[in-house]
Amino acid sequence: MSNSISLTSYGINVSNVLRNAPTARLYEDGILNDGSTIVASGAIATDSAAKKGRSPKDKRIVEEASSKNDVWWGDINIPFPEDSFAKNRKIAIDYLNTCKQLYVVDGFAGWDSDSQIKVRIICSRPYHALFMHNMLIRPTAEELANFGEPDYVVFNAGPCDADTSVEGVETKTSVALNFATAEFVILGTQYAGEMKKGIFTIMHYLMPKAGTCSMHCSANEGPEGDVSLFFGLSGTGKTTLSADSDRALIGDDEHCWNDRGIFNIEGGCYAKCINLAEESEPEIYHAIRFGTVLENVVVDEDSRVVDFADVSKTENTRASYPIEFIDHAKIPCLAGHPNNIIFLTCDAFGVLPPVSKLTPEQKMYHFISGYTAKVAGTEVGITEPEATFSACFGSPFLVWHPAKYAEILAEKMRDHKAGAWLINTGWSGGAYGTGSRMSLKYTRAIIDAIHDGSLAKATTETDPIFGFEVPTVCAEVPSEILVPRNTWADKEAFDATASKLAGLFVENFKKFENNASDATKAAGPKVGAQAGV
Repeated sequence: MSNSISLTSYGINVSNVLRNAPTARLYEDGILNDGSTIVASGAIATDSAAKKGRSPKDKRIVEEASSKNDVWWGDINIPFPEDSFAKNRKIAIDYLNTCKQLYVVDGFAGWDSDSQIKVRIICSRPYHALFMHNMLIRPTAEELANFGEPDYVVFNAGPCDADTSVEGVETKTSVALNFATAEFVILGTQYAGEMKKGIFTIMHYLMPKAGTCSMHCSANEGPEGDVSLFFGLSGTGKTTLSADSDRALIGDDEHCWNDRGIFNIEGGCYAKCINLAEESEPEIYHAIRFGTVLENVVVDEDSRVVDFADVSKTENTRASYPIEFIDHAKIPCLAGHPNNIIFLTCDAFGVLPPVSKLTPEQKMYHFISGYTAKVAGTEVGITEPEATFSACFGSPFLVWHPAKYAEILAEKMRDHKAGAWLINTGWSGGAYGTGSRMSLKYTRAIIDAIHDGSLAKATTETDPIFGFEVPTVCAEVPSEILVPRNTWADKEAFDATASKLAGLFVENFKKFENNASDATKAAGPKVGAQAGV
């Protein structure tokens, strides 16, 4: 259903405003007016201009009375004056008033009706409207007719630069959230992911306030109704591993866990496209069709075929599509309480086991730590593996202190007896440059063994540094790779590297020690322990 809508209540006086426009119309406007291209598979290729990723250093949260005592202030949640937000909002409104055509997308965040919020997106680019049409939960014609006033409004004036003379605005990009006015203003970045993650940040504040666990994770469900959650930072396999043809996909990125079970926050998926191939990721590959937004990919001018290996624009190429484009998606995106919690890490140091079973205390420690590693060559100046710690596997989106999310998750896991596993999708046989990347085939076999219950019964040995219980046998996985020290030709190099990584864990956790129990602190690695003993 598409209709016009007045935005005068926001101070926007543009007469041509399309509300919840159909996909075909957004394609037309994108091709005619926004530089978009239809690719061979039927998807639409778009470009986000200068910014090809999120701008976390430019994110601000308004410091105001209703939320200031809840927010975990610091490098992630940087306080923003109320009058500065008002100035940013005016800049956005003034810009939107210069546009001949605007788009409104009204939709929902959260599949659980008791926790759902109504969201309104106001933007000037048709690609942004189609992106959020995909990423929000799409209302029926009846729901749209009765939508009423939204709970939160996003003013996307991304093509307009921010004003650095405004207090708290340090660059030409500003992304600001105001919980008091329930508004989110985007200036100086056209990267569509800012809208999606802005909504997640809102839910990451509202849900814990109501006692619901909000999580940066993917989720799927087996034929018997067993549910698994996959936590992990970008590049660890969160989207890839949850898209399993033998299991129903609940969602690929953002979920909540309440007293009834889990539910997806979103109505779509936002998958990384770098080196996407039909053979390795068939579900995602076949989702790229009419209605899918491809962001910053390179397209052959003659054939209109996408080269997913071409990273000349960015390594962060993306595809946004409605979740029903995955054939085995579960609609509505709701399920029961999780049976297994899987923490994914891409360990470029090559010292973490392919799979480890976690104690309750280790669950807390590794959830709060949120470890993965960048590899040499992905960023300027990185010449060897570099540890990355992102609290709760998503620190850029946290609003409360990490301990708040960890405590709610631990309570849910305890109440519903969920098992926890740490899976390394990174390197084996040596660090990056010496070893090789863990086979996706083996990782899938490990996850299959978790789901069928066999891995929980497997014999284990204790990792002397990290304290994990490490399974020593798993169907379809060579036993020699399960204990990582065995895969290194140079055992002394392994011991030194494992000790180095343990030290990085301990150093990172120091900032959380005041809010962690003695048992959780004790669940960390033992610096100085001998890996070979």
